[in-house]
Amino acid sequence: MTISRSLRGRTASAVALTVTLALTTTACGDDGTGGSGTEGSGKGTITFWDNNGGVRTAVWQEIIKDFESKNPDIKVKYVPIPSEDVQSKYDTAIAGGGLPDVGGVGAAYLANMVAQNALDPVGDRIKESSLNGKLVPNMVESVKSAGGRGDEMYSVPTSASNGVLYYRTDLFKAAGLQAPTTWDAFYTAAQKLTDAKKNKFGYTIRGGSGSIAQALDSMYGQSGITEFWKGDKTTVNDPKNVAALEKYVGLYKKTTPEADVNNDFKKMNAQFDSGSIAMMNHNLGSYTDHVKALGTDKFAGIPNPTGPGGVRVQVSNPVDGLGLFRTSKNKAAAWKFIEFAVSHESNSKWNESAGAIPSNTEAAGDAWLDKAQATKLGAQALSDGSTKIVQLPYYLPDWNKISKSENEPNFQKVLLGAMTAKDFLDTLAKQLNEAQAEWNEQLKKS
Repeated sequence: MTISRSLRGRTASAVALTVTLALTTTACGDDGTGGSGTEGSGKGTITFWDNNGGVRTAVWQEIIKDFESKNPDIKVKYVPIPSEDVQSKYDTAIAGGGLPDVGGVGAAYLANMVAQNALDPVGDRIKESSLNGKLVPNMVESVKSAGGRGDEMYSVPTSASNGVLYYRTDLFKAAGLQAPTTWDAFYTAAQKLTDAKKNKFGYTIRGGSGSIAQALDSMYGQSGITEFWKGDKTTVNDPKNVAALEKYVGLYKKTTPEADVNNDFKKMNAQFDSGSIAMMNHNLGSYTDHVKALGTDKFAGIPNPTGPGGVRVQVSNPVDGLGLFRTSKNKAAAWKFIEFAVSHESNSKWNESAGAIPSNTEAAGDAWLDKAQATKLGAQALSDGSTKIVQLPYYLPDWNKISKSENEPNFQKVLLGAMTAKDFLDTLAKQLNEAQAEWNEQLKKS
């Protein structure tokens, strides 16, 4: 069962809220997933679902091999699940049975799984383990917030993948342009590096799947607003954000390809690596792909450009993590695997492969980060106070629905001129305010 509500009808909303409240109650008592599992013997076979199967299969298989070598009484059954399918796979297994012992759980859908009582809390286990005091505090706070249960943790953070502005250093150098470290420099470069007749464009806008987070990142980055909520009302439709989004979408078809209205990150990456695009926004997940295609001397990646006064603002990206499933019959062995996977050596190995920011503080100091400049800058942005992070409300059970199916089509309308930026943001704000009000009401009754 997916915890979701229709924003088009108050009756459906009330029914969904009742279900959510019922599941919240089961989190403190009976198990809504059909059993609370057991600690087990700490030996035998456990099942692990990789939530980015295919992309990170090789490095996980290496970590599993290392784990089984040091824990010969435990075997790990590895199941790769593509990232685009993982949430529906979890929802199906929650409803019908068949959950793994351990699984990759992104912050974007963590609250939904917590509400369905699928995960065990892991805070006490962390305190009693070798991971105690060795997790990056910002990532810990992020998964706590995303879980929506106060200070309790329902996922052990493994990595963060902050937003990055990638730019072709070779194209910038040829045009005599400096790095796009400010928004003014960004817009200047987008214009100067565009020659539509030669199919050369200064920038690419993500208009397809995953477009909302990128739009919000550019919007808050320019407006300088650092809080997602002002009281119980969202700031997404603040006039400064409206103006920022208007300027950003104004790039479409002027300094970007017309096909951007349907572009996802795979198409953007391909265009960037081919040299037809000079700048693109994505996260650290594509860094290693660019290195493979271009080496390290033809591109660079930086956090968001700075705005007036030199302030850099970025929206939070979902922290990835590992969840311990409530129905596991061998939680002791499953926890051993989680603890091993987030240990210094394994966490460093995984994040070096992914080009992501390690959650283990010891891994965050490893030498490979000096060579992965975009990752190093992202890690600094999380820890040195130079960047203001706008925390997106991943804890809202409807966040994924609102930010994807409800509004990705609307953002395409904005690009095509069929909807104004103000109407788009007002619609988004109304949905978010309703979801927040229902969440607050749920907390009062739980």
